[in-house]
Amino acid sequence: MKYNFLGNTGVVVSELCFGTMTFGGKGIWEAIGKIQQQEVNDLMRVVVDSGINFIDTANVYSYGESEKLLGQSIKDLGLNRKELVIATKVRGRMSEGVNNVGLSRFHIFQSVDESLQRLQLDHIDVLYVHGVDPKTPVEEIVRSLNDIVLTGKVRYIAVCNWPAWMVMKAIGIAEKHGWNKFVGMQYFYALAGRDIEREIVPLALDQNLAIMPWSPLAGGFLSGKYTRNNEKAGDSRRDTFDFPPINKDKAYDIIDVMAEVAKLHNASVAEIALAWVRLQKGVTSTIIGAKNVDQLNANIKSTEIQLSADDLKKIDEVSALSREYPGWMVERQSADRELK
Repeated sequence: MKYNFLGNTGVVVSELCFGTMTFGGKGIWEAIGKIQQQEVNDLMRVVVDSGINFIDTANVYSYGESEKLLGQSIKDLGLNRKELVIATKVRGRMSEGVNNVGLSRFHIFQSVDESLQRLQLDHIDVLYVHGVDPKTPVEEIVRSLNDIVLTGKVRYIAVCNWPAWMVMKAIGIAEKHGWNKFVGMQYFYALAGRDIEREIVPLALDQNLAIMPWSPLAGGFLSGKYTRNNEKAGDSRRDTFDFPPINKDKAYDIIDVMAEVAKLHNASVAEIALAWVRLQKGVTSTIIGAKNVDQLNANIKSTEIQLSADDLKKIDEVSALSREYPGWMVERQSADRELK
């Protein structure tokens, strides 16, 4: 396992991050996974033994059950808390209470206390805002995040699923007031979903923000189970929970090329998909999930794959984004600033 710095923090995290969305299985999360304590403990033992030190959860995953199972696993296995970087999130609705949702100061502070109780921890290493709250001003959100860090209950703050302009606005507000800034970004990034390369990746590189891709297998669609001749895997969450949205016709083309590359490396399509994400600019730690130990070990094995320049060229060409304005204009006008 290799390790990377988490943005400007000086903290070192594993190149793979273990995601716990499969823990619990309450409500809508049942389609993703419903593993319970003993299975969670088995997975966590493999995670730690493999060298993964970065663990990702969220308050909204199975409405708190994921955090509970993770916290109990750390206790059951006697894991060294000082060697783990634990991330959770705030934004999603946790009950029918009118204020138990969003990014208000009220909800942020309440959610952190509740997450700590479920996790059985005294602090959260990375707290992500889990999405946009259109009803709370960005300045109010950033102020609240700064203040929750000052309490000592949270070490660092990060962001998921915000548009680039909003992230940059938040960074500007934090710099203006001398408040704590985002250190990383968690976004959907996969060969079948390269959208963040337009604005998010350039922002991350410019501001030295860590990128933590979620769903690098596009919700299981790039697992190798799906082909044009097999549109239902039978044991994948995609069969009943078709998310995140992708262009499936294009994805089949990508899978065909990945299958060719996989044969050259004696690997699976999923391993190639994970290896590609790991090698992209700005990527710090790729989030992987698993329903069982075999699946987890296969995902971990992807770190051993070294794609050649020819491999990457083939994969990049078939998965490339369509060109959009103003990107193509920026590229065109930048040509006269290159030294010959």
